[in-house]
Amino acid sequence: MFDNVLLSIDLGHESSWRRALPTAVGMCRAAGPGATLHVLTVVPDFGMSIVGQFFPSGFEEEVSEKVLKALHAFVKQHVPDDIPVRHIVGEGVVYEVILEIAAKVRADLIVVSAQRPELKTYLLGPNAARVVRHAECSVLVVRE
Repeated sequence: MFDNVLLSIDLGHESSWRRALPTAVGMCRAAGPGATLHVLTVVPDFGMSIVGQFFPSGFEEEVSEKVLKALHAFVKQHVPDDIPVRHIVGEGVVYEVILEIAAKVRADLIVVSAQRPELKTYLLGPNAARVVRHAECSVLVVRE
C-alpha cells in the first residue's frame, strides 16, 4: 500500500502535526512492517544573496544542525518506537522542498496539514494546494 509516507511538519507550529502525525503513523501501520515514515521539516533558504548577507558565514549549517537535533527530539517524543523513521531537514521554499524530497524518498503518500477554512472560503493554504497540484504520488491533506 504506502511503504514510504512523507510527513511535512513545522516544528514551531503544533497545528502542522497535531492531527497529521497520527494519520501518517496509522498509514504506516496499515501498510505493515516494511513501511517507513519520512518526517520532513523545512527551513528558509539562507543562501539567497538578499538574505545571506545578513548572517555570518556558517550560520546556515549551524541552523540545519540545530533543527535536525530538534527534529530527532520531536520524533522521539511523538512517534511510536515501532515505526521506522527517517529524519529530513530541507532548505528552501516549503512546497518545492516537499515535492523534491517526495521524489528522492520515492514517497507513495505525502501527508500535509491544512488550516480549517473560514465559512467564506474553502481554499487550501498555498503550500498544501501546490503540493496537491504538483505531486506525483497521492497526497492526504489533514484538516486542523
